[in-house]
This record gives sequence, C-alpha cells and structure tokens, in this order.
Amino acid sequence: MIPLSVPQLAGNEWKYVKDCLDTGWISSAGSYVNQFEQLVADFAGVKYGIACMNGTVGLHIAQVVAGVQASDYVITPNITFIATLNAIKYTGASPILIDVLPDSWQMNLALLESFLSQESELKCINGQWNSYRKEDGKRIFAIMPVHVLGNMGDMDKLQELATAYHLVIIEDSTEALGSYHKGQHAGSFGKFGVFSFNGNKIISTGGGGVIVTNDEALAQKAKHLTTQAKVSAMEYIHDEIGYNYRLVNILAAIGVAQMEQFPTLLENKKRMDDYYRSELSEIGDIEFQMVLPCVVANCWLFTFKTKYMRELLDYLNSNGVQSRPFWLPMNQLEMFKNDIYVTENNNSNEIYQTSISIPSSAGITKAEMAIVVQTIKTFYSKL
Repeated sequence: MIPLSVPQLAGNEWKYVKDCLDTGWISSAGSYVNQFEQLVADFAGVKYGIACMNGTVGLHIAQVVAGVQASDYVITPNITFIATLNAIKYTGASPILIDVLPDSWQMNLALLESFLSQESELKCINGQWNSYRKEDGKRIFAIMPVHVLGNMGDMDKLQELATAYHLVIIEDSTEALGSYHKGQHAGSFGKFGVFSFNGNKIISTGGGGVIVTNDEALAQKAKHLTTQAKVSAMEYIHDEIGYNYRLVNILAAIGVAQMEQFPTLLENKKRMDDYYRSELSEIGDIEFQMVLPCVVANCWLFTFKTKYMRELLDYLNSNGVQSRPFWLPMNQLEMFKNDIYVTENNNSNEIYQTSISIPSSAGITKAEMAIVVQTIKTFYSKL
C-alpha cells in the first residue's frame, strides 16, 4: 500500500534522540525544546516560538492569551479539521462558521464582510472597541483563518476586515509551514499563528505544535500557561490556572532534525504537486484546488475534486493506493450543527462530496507517484 502521508525520517533524528537518552534529558526540559521553537519561529519570520503538545492545544492557548472569553464568538471557516472547532469550544466561545470559496476552498471573505456589515455593530465598552452581534449582543472577538491544505486566501482582505471590525487574528497555520502570501509566511499575519507537527505533516515530531508571535509579552504568557503557570524554579507556586501542554525534549529533538531537512522536503512536495497536476490535468472530470498567483503553497496533501469521488476512493484503496475523503463540514457534525453557519451556496458540502486526497508523503518517489497516476487513469478508463 502506498501510504497517504507519512514522515520522512532521514536526517539526525536517531542522533539527537540518542543524545536525549544518553544525557537523561527526555522530558519537558532540555536544549532541543528551545532550539525547535526558535527554528520554527525563524523559518516563519516571527520573533518568538512556544512549543506545545500539538496544534490543537496551541490554538487553545493562543485564544486564551489573546483574550477570548466564554461568551465570545470566534469566526472560522466551515471547512477545516475538527481541531479548529474543538479549540474554540475549549475556551467556552462559540464559532461563527463561514462557507468557503468553491475554487480555493479558503474562507469566503466577501460572505464574511456581508455578514459583519449587516449583523454586527461596533461598540466601545470600557475604552475597548469591539464588534457585537446585533441579535444577541455577544462579542465577535477573533477570527481564525485556516490555511486549508497549506493553501492561503486573500490575507490583505482578511487583515482589512479584522482592522475594520476590531477582530483579533489567530491563524490556524497547522497545515501551512512553508506557505507564503506575497512573500510573507503563514502564521505571521496576526497576533498568533499555530503550526502542527502531527505524523501526517510535511515534517513531524510524532505529536507536537509551535505557537508563534511577534509580541514578547504574549509569548511569555503562552509559555507560562503551557507549563502549569509555575512561577518559581524551586517552589511549587502557581499564580493561575495553567495547562500541562509542554512538548518534551525527546520529541523536540526529532523536530530539530526534521527542521534541518525541511527545505529539501518542501521542494519534494512542490515537485509532487507539479507532477500530479501535469499528469492528471486532463483526466476525467478532475478539478484541482486553485492557488492565488500571490500565494506559494507548501503542497501538503494533494487533493482534487471529482463527481466520482466515492467510486474512486474505493478503487484506489482496493488497489494499494491509500486515499481519503475530505473533512466533513463542521456544520454537519452533531456538536456544531446549532452554531451559526453563514452561506449562500453551501460550497463546503459540495467540496466534501467531491474531494479526495491521494498519497502525498514528503518522501514519495516518482515511481510511487507513477503508480498512483496510472491507477487513477485506469479507473477513469473503465467508466
């Protein structure tokens, strides 16, 4: 079976892990944590990085530090991995789900602008301007764009809306390490960005995440909260409710080794994307995800649309090519079905019904890609 997306462990992973074992620094303290944080922050063009257990808890802490309250709304797209919505719910806040564009699959900002202009109002309370939903008076505090599959939308427009409506930007960049909009790296546009290093990402620590920010005080606060809010190196004194969200040194060691290889693996991903687009461009009814001319995507997980998605999915998995459907839209999940969903054409459902992800490992070989392509071509030839 050609796997969907697995890590490429071909650098100093064993060496650095052995160093952790030899020195006994395997837990939450150790030099590799600091190295990994800074490597990710530097790559993203951001000053500070805070390592954590995974991208989900990174999104949670970013919201807590940004000031999201239990009575607030947080805006996010309807097409995303469930971690985005779970992290919002952890704070007690409620999502406002915005449908996505039919071609790029990113948040529909025109739809969002219409919603904000018609259904929200600006108020200054205690010297602080914020947007409030007219219907219930609840604060619309933050916007969490998701760079779906490592692609990016119109970040200029998103920043414009955030400024006009006093929204805090917290980027779900968990899939977007190595992606750029007009030369600026994903995760660097807002108050916080969050990256994930799950096993299916371009580089992996097995489980892990890094929060990035340009604000030193916010970085210190995030570090404090993720380490149980402990205020003394000696005494067990804690000054607020904290979280055991630390990334351990042994996993950070893997992350350092992976970051050393990241530029090469990123190039591998782009060659994979070019190959698939070239070989599948005129096959059946296949439609690719659109990437804006000003965006350089990291090509994380190759996904395309076809009305034969279910049939193709079964065929590929039955013939040694691991493939997966796209995420079920958030508004269709039981936990979120009563949350606000802003849409006109329900593009989210159409994308879900027709999209399939195919093998995209950073270390995928050209021979493996050729097998994937030939299997897809064989399927369409039998229609």
